[in-house]
Amino acid sequence: MELTHTQEKRIVTFGWITASAGLFLGQLHALSRFETESGESDLELPLTKAWAVPAARALRPLLDWGDPDSVYWNYGKIWFPIFTAMTLCAWLVFRHRRPAGFERWVWRITLAGYSLLTLSTVGDYYTPWTDLSFMVLGMPGLALTALGSTALGVLLLKRGYRPRILGLALVAFIPCFLLITEITSMGNIILPIMFAWTYAASRSHSLPRLSAQLGVRATT
Repeated sequence: MELTHTQEKRIVTFGWITASAGLFLGQLHALSRFETESGESDLELPLTKAWAVPAARALRPLLDWGDPDSVYWNYGKIWFPIFTAMTLCAWLVFRHRRPAGFERWVWRITLAGYSLLTLSTVGDYYTPWTDLSFMVLGMPGLALTALGSTALGVLLLKRGYRPRILGLALVAFIPCFLLITEITSMGNIILPIMFAWTYAASRSHSLPRLSAQLGVRATT
């Protein structure tokens, strides 16, 4: 499937918009989770409590417009476009890199993990089968994402891929997962790699055009 320059630009723009929105909306979703019966225990974590209590107080009108479970469930819908954008940006980088051999299989594992997580957000927040969706799609997707992202990050760093920030972010996925879940909700674990994928996609999108322009200039 070939994409036009305009289509690639739209993917990159979609990535930047959703990644930026996720910085705020992801925390709003976390705050709404802490209001539910199942999420109250998260406030026992010192790092979570330090920011969540004052933030919930300041943003109270955004959390009190419905019962806690309904607010949490509706804010959770933000993750589908965010995960979709990340998957598209990763796929765009994959298309431009055109990997072969073992690296190609690592890419497939990584993209499969992202795709399962994206489908999981649909089942989690757009259907009544939240728990089933998380078990059937979310857990396998998370496992593949952790395995694939880490392995891919190591390969990209070893092979000198630029921008280097992508490889570093992917390698740090598991440590970031452990840290982020001590502070906020699980959905936010993808924000670091999402920004890295979006930046890499923007570079992949612009470099071929820049190379073509430089080629034209060199021959004129």
